[in-house]
Amino acid sequence: MASPPPLPSSTSVLSSASSLADSLFQRSLDDLIKSLRSDPSSEPSIIARSLSEIRREIRSSDPLTKSIALQKLTYLSSLHFHSMSFAAFHTLELLPSPSPQTKRLAYLAASLSFHPSTTELLPLATHQLHKDLTSLSTSSSSSSFPFLPSLPLHLLSLASSADLSSHLAPDLVPLLSRSSPLQPKAVAATYRVLSLCPSTVPVLFKPLVDCLSSDNPLTVSAAVGAFCELSAPPNDPAPYLPLAPEIYRVLVNSRSNWTLIKALKIFSRLVPLEPRLGTRIVEPLSKFLRESQAKSLVLECIKTVVSCLPTHTEAMRLAIDKIKELLSSDDDPNLRYLGLQTLGMLAPGHLWALEESREVVAQSLTDPDRSICHEALRVMMAMTLQENSIESCTLLVRQAAKSDPEFANEILDSVLTSCSKDFYELVVDFDWYVSLLGEMARIVHCTKGDEISRQLVDIGLRVRDARPELVRVARELLIDPSLLGNHFLYNVLSAAAWISGEYVEFSKDPMELVEALLQPRTSLLPTSARAVYIQSVLKVLTFSCNSYIDESSSLVNDTVIARMLSLIEMTVGPLAESEEAEVEDRVRNLLGVVRLVANIKDLSGDKDEDGMIYEVVRVMDALFSDEMGPVSANAQKKVSVPEDLDLKDNLADLSEFISDNDAAMSRSNPSILFYPQSYNASEEVEVGPTSVAESTSLKEHRKRHGLYYLSTDKETTEPELTEDYPRVNETLPPSNGDTTRRVKVTKLRPTVVKLDEGEDLATSSSLSTKVEAMKDDPLSGAIKDVLLGKKGNGASSSFDASSSSQGKGKDKVKEKEIKSKKGEEGESKDRHKGRRKHKHRKEPAPPVSVAQETPVIQDFLL
Repeated sequence: MASPPPLPSSTSVLSSASSLADSLFQRSLDDLIKSLRSDPSSEPSIIARSLSEIRREIRSSDPLTKSIALQKLTYLSSLHFHSMSFAAFHTLELLPSPSPQTKRLAYLAASLSFHPSTTELLPLATHQLHKDLTSLSTSSSSSSFPFLPSLPLHLLSLASSADLSSHLAPDLVPLLSRSSPLQPKAVAATYRVLSLCPSTVPVLFKPLVDCLSSDNPLTVSAAVGAFCELSAPPNDPAPYLPLAPEIYRVLVNSRSNWTLIKALKIFSRLVPLEPRLGTRIVEPLSKFLRESQAKSLVLECIKTVVSCLPTHTEAMRLAIDKIKELLSSDDDPNLRYLGLQTLGMLAPGHLWALEESREVVAQSLTDPDRSICHEALRVMMAMTLQENSIESCTLLVRQAAKSDPEFANEILDSVLTSCSKDFYELVVDFDWYVSLLGEMARIVHCTKGDEISRQLVDIGLRVRDARPELVRVARELLIDPSLLGNHFLYNVLSAAAWISGEYVEFSKDPMELVEALLQPRTSLLPTSARAVYIQSVLKVLTFSCNSYIDESSSLVNDTVIARMLSLIEMTVGPLAESEEAEVEDRVRNLLGVVRLVANIKDLSGDKDEDGMIYEVVRVMDALFSDEMGPVSANAQKKVSVPEDLDLKDNLADLSEFISDNDAAMSRSNPSILFYPQSYNASEEVEVGPTSVAESTSLKEHRKRHGLYYLSTDKETTEPELTEDYPRVNETLPPSNGDTTRRVKVTKLRPTVVKLDEGEDLATSSSLSTKVEAMKDDPLSGAIKDVLLGKKGNGASSSFDASSSSQGKGKDKVKEKEIKSKKGEEGESKDRHKGRRKHKHRKEPAPPVSVAQETPVIQDFLL
């Protein structure tokens, strides 16, 4: 007797019931859109509730319920930018669906849900994608659903991985080889596959190159776009040189502006590698510049000519005329912006063209369009040289005073950066530039106080001839009350105070400096600035007293000294009890000097009575008179490391030699621990029995690590200055051996002390890094191997054969002429072989490139 069928489990019953309930009461996409539009204020809560429903519904076993949930999630992801990563696996479940609408939805959702964090699920779709791609290559183009064939290609173009690309690359070959509406989309998918998986180059590169000769303009356009992206930085464009004949044919025959622009971009990368290509493309470029009405194509032609064909006079003249036409487009600000952008590309090789458009560029600085203003500023700085630096920078600073805060500070930053470059190479008249720095600081919205203060001090250290003007400008800054209200300029005021004290000997009236430094509003300054002010007053006072004693200045007399002492005591005296330690310390030092000078009974009496005081004043003035010079930014790097010094040695063992008594003494007098040479053994200090052993250990440690201790020699000599560190006023010989001036100026440029001659090493190192990155590009290396027929690849060999004939077959007579011409060149080389052996005429062998190893480019250039 047959047994009865088993009853369904409770779990399956509940699951079926849940799926049925979800299907019956599930909200559609229309319901979701209606709810969002009916109550926009409740949009976040509606979306949150909908996402909760979608998470539950998408797990349903019913394909219809799952597809509706995926449809709603796709809508929310597209318009409200919600992540679909949690649904990545569920989209794969719907890919094999027989329903065209469901399959279309699944492919769309897959392209949105897969990203780098979910690509590990993509191998699960390999079989289905292989199946769909195979059906595309075997099915006819006619279909009741024309969108279905492109779905797998669309997914492969947007969301792919290296493993998936490697497995599906052979399936793209039939689609690339057959002319069909899907061929352009197959080209786009091929570009994505090659980018992700360079190992597919032997399979896909030859069919992709054949697409350049297709009869379908869309396919040719897609192929040119693919090669344009493949040769773009950071990839190395050198392996694509053999494709120059095919790209040139597209450049001459294509009627699509988009395709021509992409072809020009490719040639702009190839011409620097093979300059002879410029001679071939200059004619079509000139034709486009003269005849084309498409602004986009004309703009790309201008960029190509300026960047790659600077020696072709006719083409450059046409490009410059077109740039002027763009600049004169009053109706379209976009064209003016592009005109300024291309005009800046002419620098520094064709500065005459920039000078011809100087007036237009200056007017563009006031344009309502902020992008045009920024580009005009960039062009203005590009055309700034020593000859016109005063005119250009003065114009820019005046424009900054009339501009809004953001653009004003951008102008100031550009002027400061350009003028300080290469040790103020653009500055001829430093008196003018120091005055200009003062004008910059007075601009209402100036926020570049740090850089202005740095340059003020730096010029004072490097250019002695500019110090009188520095002192004058510093006093004007100190007495300007508007600067005290801008916290961005506190460093400028500190620099002005330091200059006033450091270079007081260049002042016409020291009393004016003291009055400027002690004005009441200085209480608004921070502690660091006030400390500099007080220290500068001390320097000015010391200089004035010494000048009075030596009778070296007619401006300093009894009355001036008396007024100065009275003003200092009245203004600085209350600060002696300041809560700010830095200010209090400087004030007490200053008051001590004031009392010392005030003790002189009669300033005009016999100097012998107060000879000691006079001597103290002279010593202090000599102390402040030592000239300060600039410090090299690479000074520490130039110090050679001693052979017996291990910088990686751990100094933690020093704590083993420090006892509790030493720690207590170090807290009361840190110099005992850090400067043991200042410790006097004759001082009466109670020494315990354990201190002797600890002292011996400390001596042993000092013997081992003597380099970390200061010298115990009482007489210290001044370190000898090397050629890398010249004195401030020493004249440096030209670094390049050229004693002639590049520009004739009416005023001789003062000596600028230079210490660092290798500041551009960072730029060169970054450039070499980029070059190395291009050399290590695996895609370019794989393409080069295919072009050269390496690794015994049959496909690459056939590519060489087909490419050399350019897909059309060559005239045999022309081949014989080329061979005979090469033979004559070889005989000529043999005749001159003996001459090349001369050591003065011996030239290094040029590096072998793809262009030299393949006959395609050589035949094209002949």
